[in-house]
Amino acid sequence: MSDLPERKEHQSLSMMYGTYADILFVLFPFLVIGMQRLWEGRLYEALLRPDLSIAAAILAGLAIGKFVLGLVTNRDLGRYKERIVFFIALTLFLVLGPAIILILSILGSTDVPGFVTFVQPVLLIIAISLYTTAVSISNLLTRFGDHATAAGSEESESGRDQTNSGRNRPVPLDLPRRTGNDPTV
Repeated sequence: MSDLPERKEHQSLSMMYGTYADILFVLFPFLVIGMQRLWEGRLYEALLRPDLSIAAAILAGLAIGKFVLGLVTNRDLGRYKERIVFFIALTLFLVLGPAIILILSILGSTDVPGFVTFVQPVLLIIAISLYTTAVSISNLLTRFGDHATAAGSEESESGRDQTNSGRNRPVPLDLPRRTGNDPTV
């Protein structure tokens, strides 16, 4: 019993490391571009380019994918559909839509307004937050679905065979034997 909280903590920590590893892999090319612009002394120019909006759009797309994954993982989780659809809509409304509009506006304009230098980093921070939330929700729903499936299998042990280790194993199928009178042979 005391092993369960430690296992949950380890699983949460692993999930957190995996989530931030994904974020770092997405942001790595943009970090290289930013460092190159810093080297050239044009770091402020980097904030006027669509790089951060592109990164935010990528993370928003990944977040929507994780939300959908949480939605389709288990049919028994239908009562959470509205919440997950809300987070998908929130991601579209807060991050993906504005990021695409900013990308198109920045690329189509020669004179970029100064507020873009503040909007893009905020957009990226919101995208990171929503992606982290999406991964957490997806993992929680997946774990919930696994626990519900495990609880359902414990209730109906009629089709299971107990081993010495205490785990349930499926009972082998009892297939009918083939007789010599079969016309398809």
